[in-house]
Amino acid sequence: MYKKLSKLVIYKNIQTDSILFCLADIIEKYERGQTDTEETVTAVYGQIHRLLDVATEYGFNGNLWQNYLAWLLATVENPFSICCEKVGAREGTVNHFAKGDFVIFKELFHYDFAPLEEALGIDCFATVTNYRAVAKNRRSYNHNVSEKVQKLSERIAKALDVDGVFQAVTEFYRDYGVGRFGLNKAFRVQKKNGRAELSPITNTEDVRLGDLVGYELQKQKLIENTKAFVEGKKANNVLLYGDAGTGKSTSIKAVLNEYYQGGLRMIEIYKHQFEDLSAVISQIKNRNYRFIIYMDDLSFEEFEIEYKYLKAVIEGGLETKPDNVLIYATSNRRHLIRETWSDRSDMSQDELHHSDTVQEKLSLVARFGVSINYSAPNQKEYFEIVRCLAKPYKNFGLSEAELLQQANAWEMRNGGLSGRTAQQFITYMAGKDL
Repeated sequence: MYKKLSKLVIYKNIQTDSILFCLADIIEKYERGQTDTEETVTAVYGQIHRLLDVATEYGFNGNLWQNYLAWLLATVENPFSICCEKVGAREGTVNHFAKGDFVIFKELFHYDFAPLEEALGIDCFATVTNYRAVAKNRRSYNHNVSEKVQKLSERIAKALDVDGVFQAVTEFYRDYGVGRFGLNKAFRVQKKNGRAELSPITNTEDVRLGDLVGYELQKQKLIENTKAFVEGKKANNVLLYGDAGTGKSTSIKAVLNEYYQGGLRMIEIYKHQFEDLSAVISQIKNRNYRFIIYMDDLSFEEFEIEYKYLKAVIEGGLETKPDNVLIYATSNRRHLIRETWSDRSDMSQDELHHSDTVQEKLSLVARFGVSINYSAPNQKEYFEIVRCLAKPYKNFGLSEAELLQQANAWEMRNGGLSGRTAQQFITYMAGKDL
């Protein structure tokens, strides 16, 4: 196995501490007589443990060895895989080297562990290649990655020749992409060793725009802008503002689910991380995806200056914002930055040019080309939301009048009229023993 891996060219950058390379090294040392049986068995079990961890994280089932190899091909970023993402295979000499690597992977897919197991007196490889996973809740593992990788694994396993493997892998890159951006919808920013890194959010909420009752004009404006962006046309940064609990955040989560297959990805960032915005954009600007940088509940107090980083990134820095990046933000405030009466006063004891302060604070909102207002529903609209949400539960066995009467009492006790209040009422009713 180790000799095969030494001949990799395109996929040479697979980490040497990966399960694949570690197993190859264990087998090589055993075959050379550099380790005894007990040491080898212990080392093998260590890698089987790692393999089971990967399988649990991604919900793999069946042939875990083949699933793992397919996962490697799906996640390893190199010039070939990145070139193929979202466009598929292209003509070029590099394909010759890629097919050479796929010959090796095809052999690895059908590697015979039986002689090694017989020599060591173990059966762990026979077990993991015919694995029956314990049924798990979809939220307990990365379901989004699991399905794709297992389908790729099946295609490679069934491929009759290297051209079949080449087609399976390059079509996977075309349809889904490669690496963390190809396999995941959303990301958060985390600092690692002082550097801003994008970490996948493995379980995103599966909400659609149709799940949000009402706000049809608002949703249409959001769809039009997002659709243009995904299709490579000109599009604006978007600010969704208005009353709390009206569906602003839900709308943005929904557009991610609607346009994920078209190459849309989302990065969630908080205002204390705005100084890392430039570093984040530098990691995504040359990829074949469309990225929305998502800022939820955005607002600033007078003393907070993080908005200056945001202004520079949106418009005003020397480096232009890449065409594959937009910023979507939600806020309960129309103007984002808190203003005081002294800002509006014609007289200021603290500042000679007080009008400049006002313009400085308003200029951030002006850099969002589209602003969409989500206002609180009136009682009629609130009742309509309740009706729609209660339909799957058949009104909990209540008449419509009884349902709305209870919904009205609920909103009076719990925060007033809003879509969120309606959803909380439905959740409360669903949890009761009726």
